Amino acid sequence: MRLPIQMSNNSREPIYHQIENQLKAMIAGGHLTAGTPLPSIRALSKDLEVSVITTRRAYQNLEQQGYIKTSQGRGTFVAEVDASLKQEVRRSTVEKTMDEAIETALRHDYTFDETEAFFLRRLKLKKGE
Repeated sequence: MRLPIQMSNNSREPIYHQIENQLKAMIAGGHLTAGTPLPSIRALSKDLEVSVITTRRAYQNLEQQGYIKTSQGRGTFVAEVDASLKQEVRRSTVEKTMDEAIETALRHDYTFDETEAFFLRRLKLKKGE
């Protein structure tokens, strides 16, 4: 199974966090359901062209947080995740993305009003107005 994880070397976020957060988002969004087998640490490392240590850390963190479970000899699978936890992940992912967009706008010297207007225009475009 090939996961649609996009790594960014330009991000300040560590690679293992990028893997972790994208897997959480796929689980919270229902793209990966409970019981879905995940690639082995080695396979995912090779696929993403990152070290095994980096991938192992992401998997260990996800397992500690209850998003995945590893069964000796069988592999790693998506765990049953509580609906409220999924909702929290969706909310925090959107907020984080919006925070990054706001920071980018402010770095480019947009005012708060200009940033708000830009956001509302983009939102209306997506809505089809």
